[in-house]
Amino acid sequence: MRFAKYHGTGNDFVLVEDLEDRRRLSPELVAAVCHRRTGVGADGVIRIAPADGADFFMDYYNADGGVAEMCGNGIRCLAKHVVDRGLTASRELRVATRAGLKHVVVEVEDGVAREVTVDMGPPAFERAAIPMAGEPGERFVGAELEVAGRRFRATALSMGNPHVVLFLPPEEELEGVEVARLGPLVEGWPEFPARTNVEFVKVEDGAVAARVWERGSGETLACGTGACAALVAASLAGLTGRRARVRFPGGLLTVEWREGDGHVLLTGPAIRVYEGELDPAWLGEAGAEGAR
Repeated sequence: MRFAKYHGTGNDFVLVEDLEDRRRLSPELVAAVCHRRTGVGADGVIRIAPADGADFFMDYYNADGGVAEMCGNGIRCLAKHVVDRGLTASRELRVATRAGLKHVVVEVEDGVAREVTVDMGPPAFERAAIPMAGEPGERFVGAELEVAGRRFRATALSMGNPHVVLFLPPEEELEGVEVARLGPLVEGWPEFPARTNVEFVKVEDGAVAARVWERGSGETLACGTGACAALVAASLAGLTGRRARVRFPGGLLTVEWREGDGHVLLTGPAIRVYEGELDPAWLGEAGAEGAR
């Protein structure tokens, strides 16, 4: 099985072309591929498949093998792959995801995709839409969340997948936050029946800095949907405008929460690292269902 390795601001993925829709990737195989010592190593796996009413379907899996609804960095990598490989002549793509149809615009320079903008759609705040336990119509915006004896001002929302944004107090540095300890506690908080992604955010002079604990993947160097969630939550709190750069350890992403239709636009790079082929014997040991 051939694959390509990509990253978007340090958030890395294994991409597999399956335009004939013949492969089924088992959770065991995905987890084995993503293992950073015995596999390729990645934050997730993307199977590029055909779709009715769209150019492609992004079949996305977290590093633990679990299916996920959406990935903002991953969809940019998919767009670069299909454009650079000549799988489409279009620079505007319709990509089907488990979070709905996404409109993607690819900026091409000297025949190579350099930057990609994704219309992520509008954020959802009602608890049922995130999903988060609570009364119908109720929101968790600017509320207090306590974890491991710490209290954070927090906002929960969906960007096609669940997020909770935790704002740090002004005196605390982002680098010192115990993301690996606090992240999984919030991810598995009983009020999130499908678990959640967790952003730790600090805003100074309108600039957004973030670290992220991704559901099913752990701390990653960046998160596209997390960048969108962080900007939206910061804007609601009056800490930023509706457009800002969001800085992760892996790099910068630009997010705009559009007025009018309320859609969120995510812009950033996508980088191809290398291509390779998984050994058939290894595939068998990893439990590949229909992957040969």
